Amino acid sequence: MSNTVKDRTGSGEKPGKDDVAMPALGFFGMLRFAWRQLTSMRTALFLLLLLAVAAVPGSLFPQRPSNPATVNQYIEDNPTLGPWLDRLQLFDVYSSVWFSAIYLLLFTSLVGCVIPRTTQHAKAIRSKPPRTPRRLSRFQHYGAFAIPAQQQVTASRAVTDAAAALKRRGYRADVRDAGDSFPSVGAERGFLKEVGNLLFHFALIGVLISFAVSGLFGYRGQKILVEGGTFINNLVSYDSFTPGSNFNRGSLDPFSIQLDDFSVKFERQSEANYGQPLDFTAEVTTKTAPDAQPQQQVLEVNDPLSFNATNVYLVGNGYAPVVTVRDGEGNVALSEPVVAQVKDASYTSTIVIKAPDAQPSQLSFAGLFIPTAVKDQDGVTVASDPDPLNPQLLLDSYYGDLGLDSGEPQNVYTLDTTDLTQLNGRKLDTGGIVLQPNETYQLPDGKGSITFEGLKRYIGVDITHDPGKYGALIFSSLAVLGLMMSLFIGRRRVWVRAGAHEDGRTMVEYGLLARGEDYRLKGEEKALRALLENKWLTATPHKEQ
Repeated sequence: MSNTVKDRTGSGEKPGKDDVAMPALGFFGMLRFAWRQLTSMRTALFLLLLLAVAAVPGSLFPQRPSNPATVNQYIEDNPTLGPWLDRLQLFDVYSSVWFSAIYLLLFTSLVGCVIPRTTQHAKAIRSKPPRTPRRLSRFQHYGAFAIPAQQQVTASRAVTDAAAALKRRGYRADVRDAGDSFPSVGAERGFLKEVGNLLFHFALIGVLISFAVSGLFGYRGQKILVEGGTFINNLVSYDSFTPGSNFNRGSLDPFSIQLDDFSVKFERQSEANYGQPLDFTAEVTTKTAPDAQPQQQVLEVNDPLSFNATNVYLVGNGYAPVVTVRDGEGNVALSEPVVAQVKDASYTSTIVIKAPDAQPSQLSFAGLFIPTAVKDQDGVTVASDPDPLNPQLLLDSYYGDLGLDSGEPQNVYTLDTTDLTQLNGRKLDTGGIVLQPNETYQLPDGKGSITFEGLKRYIGVDITHDPGKYGALIFSSLAVLGLMMSLFIGRRRVWVRAGAHEDGRTMVEYGLLARGEDYRLKGEEKALRALLENKWLTATPHKEQ
C-alpha cells in the first residue's frame, strides 16, 4: 500500500504518517512569532544588558552635549580615528540612532511583557487555591498527627480550625468537601511577591519614560562667570547650550545669578597634600524674576542652586587676568577679564587674548598665566602654588587678520596663527612678554601695548533643566521596593486534610509547597505544625455545637 495519500484538494500528494509536515507561518504568523520573542522576559533582560553595554562608550569618549570643545580637540588630535568615531555617533552616544533603537525596543519589550503578566496575576488573585492533591505525602515538607478521641474534634471541625489558623498567618484559605469523610482546606499566600515583580518592571518603564521626558523637554548649558559678572537665563547668555528634542524657550526659568566673590581654600597643614583644594565657595546674588527681590546665596560643589526644575552646579574654576590692549593708534581695543584654562593642580593656565577691534592691524596674544611664578634650576618659569602669590603673564604676540569677520565660529580658547605674523616670542629677538600686575608692555613696531591690570577669579557652572528627574527618583525607589518584595516574600501553598479513624481519633495530615526555591519553607512547616498542635493537642476537650 502506498505510503502517501491525496491532499484535500486532490491536486497532489502530501507526506505520509512517517513524515513531518511543518505548517507555513505566513506573514501574520511571523509577526506574531516576532512579537512573542520581543515581549519575552529573556529578551527584556538581554536588551537591558545591551543598553548597559551600549552606554559604556559614553564614559570612554568625550560627549558633544557636555563638552563640545573637548570633542573638537579630540577629532583634531586623531584625524584618522576621530571622524570615524563621529560617524558612528560615539561622541553623541545617548542621542544616537543605535542607542535610541535599543531604548525603544527595551521599552516595547517591557510593556508587552508586563501587561499580560499583570492580567494573569489579577486572575490568579481572584481564583481559588488549587484543589487538594490526593497524596500529600509526596511533598518534601509533609507531616501528620492524630487528635485524641477525648478532644471530640470531628474532621470537619479540624479543617475549619485549620483554615482559621492559616488565615491568621496571612493565608487565603478555602475549605472544600466539608460534608465528606475526608474534608480538606487549601491555602496560599505570597501574592505580593509577584506584585513586587510586576512593580519592579512597571517602575523600569516609568524610569524609561522619565528619561524620555528629560530628553525631550529638558536642556543643558554651560557658562563661565567672572567675579562681578551676571548670568541671565536666556539663550544668548550661554557659552554652550544643548536643548532637548522638543525644547521650548518658554520653559527657561527667568532667573539671574551675579557672582560676587569666589574663594578657594587650599591645604596648608599637611606636607603630603600641600596645595590640594579643600573647599570652593561662590557667593552669589540671585533673582528668581526680573522684578523679584535679590537674595544672597552660596554655591558650592555638590550643593546646587535650584530654580523650580532648573539646577545650577559649580563644576569648575580658575583665574581671569584683567588686561587692556591698546592698538597702534593709541585707542583701547580691549579691556576686560580674559578666562584662562587651568591645566594642572598648581593652576598653570593657558590664555588666548584676541583684540579684533585694534587698528590698523588686529592684535592677539597666546601664552600662560602662572599664579605663583618661580624659576626652576634650569631658569624656566614654573608654577609653585595655586594661590596668586606672584602672578605672571607669559605671552607671545601676533598681528594680522584673525578671521572673525568671515562669520565662521571659532574657539575662543585657541589661536590659529597660520595667517598671523608673530611680534614677540622666546625664539625671536624681541623675546617673550612677561607681565606682572599693573605692568605695561609696548609692542614692537608701534603696534600698540598690553597692560596687566589685575586679577579676578571665575567659575564654570552647569545649568540643567530636567523635568523628568522627580519621576526618575520616584520610579527608581519603587523599583527598589518591588525588587525587595520579589526577593524576600515567599509564594507558598498549604493543604490540610482530616479524616476520622475507627478508634475515634481524627487523623490530620498537611503538606507545604513553595514556588521556586524557598529555604524558609522548613521553618514555615515547623511554625504551622506548632500552631495546629497547640490548637488541638493542648486544648481541653469540648463538644461539637
